This record gives sequence, structure tokens and C-alpha cells, in this order.
Amino acid sequence: MAESSRKRKRPRDLSLLARSIVEEATGQKFPGKEAPQEEEKEEQPKNPHAQALGRLGGAKGGRASSDKLTAEERSERARKAAKARWSRRTKSKK
Repeated sequence: MAESSRKRKRPRDLSLLARSIVEEATGQKFPGKEAPQEEEKEEQPKNPHAQALGRLGGAKGGRASSDKLTAEERSERARKAAKARWSRRTKSKK
């Protein structure tokens, strides 16, 4: 039986696949080269100073760029965005 509810990925190499099938069937572990397991990514802790700087720039960005646009340019961008949103909806319904 499987050790957990999630299935383990089987190796692509034919000999390692055969070995893993035999190990599963017999319940024995054979010595030697182990099947390569998918490495888990270790998440690096994020730098709080960099996070704060990113938030600062992000908070200003949209507002600052919209302040530089004329009313017609803002309207044109809004029209283009709405058109893109609605085109996605009609494509998915077809």
C-alpha cells in the first residue's frame, strides 16, 4: 500500500521504474542507488526591507501614472481594458 494518500511520482528510467515496482510489490527496499526524488524547494525568507520598498513603489505607481494621463488617455485605457475582459468571457462561453 502507499505510504500516504498522495501518490509518489514514478521514475522515468526503465530500470529504476522496474525496481520501484518490485519494491512496492514485495515491500522490501533494495540497497544501492536510490530513485531520484523530486527536490523540495526551500523558501528563502524575504527581506522585510525589500518588501517595504516594493510596497512603497507599488502604492505610488498606479496613482502617479494615472495623474500624468489626460482624461481622454485614461478613457482609452479603460475602454481597452474592458474590451479585453469581455473578449475573454465570450471566448470561454463558446
